[in-house]
Amino acid sequence: MSRSLALRAAALLPALLLTATLAQPARAGMFDDEEARRQIEQLRIELTELAKRTDTISRNQIDFANQVEAIKADIAKLRGQIEVLTYGLEATQKRQQDFYVDLDNRLRKLEQPVAEAKTEPAKADPAQETRDYEAALAGLKAAKFKEAGAAFLAFIKTYPNSSLAASAHYWGAYAHAQAKDHAAAAELFGKFASGWPTDDRAPAALESRFASLEAGKDLKGARATLEQLAERYPNSEAGKKAKLRLKKK
Repeated sequence: MSRSLALRAAALLPALLLTATLAQPARAGMFDDEEARRQIEQLRIELTELAKRTDTISRNQIDFANQVEAIKADIAKLRGQIEVLTYGLEATQKRQQDFYVDLDNRLRKLEQPVAEAKTEPAKADPAQETRDYEAALAGLKAAKFKEAGAAFLAFIKTYPNSSLAASAHYWGAYAHAQAKDHAAAAELFGKFASGWPTDDRAPAALESRFASLEAGKDLKGARATLEQLAERYPNSEAGKKAKLRLKKK
């Protein structure tokens, strides 16, 4: 009996081995599919995280750009406030100077004997001089550039020896430039630069003269102004820009 069972088992052994062999690839294939699905799911998770990070970076860049624009606007506002304060300071200094000059003249007249009094030509009224300058300046602040330019020209003609003559030339030129009167702007900027070459605004005046000449299609005059600017004020910001422009031309 046991011999018969042994023979039957021996006969069935090849079939069992074959079945086991065939079953192995099926299980391997099943495990491979599960691994692939796991990897795909992992990649999906990583892709989602990457998309979130990219979105965060984009929002941060937009916020940063908005902050930069806000800072630029604040800088422009501060520059405007500085200009207004500068105007006010110039006017205050002029009023103080006029007060002391007028006081000194009155004291001198009191010290002179009546018999020696001589008829003197009429002099400009310091108070009126200050009012005229402030009126031109007010037009500039109000962006009435054409009117301000004319007012500054009238001031220069009426008070050629005024202590505010330099500022009248500079702001008059600026007013004409804003009014697109490029010829008048270039002339006044040039007079300012030649008349007050040591003024801190002289390099900027030459740079503005170049811009006005270029806008007026006077290319020869514009180049000559660049050369003058680069030669006279090589260490100024305007002078350095002039050198770069000359190299490109």
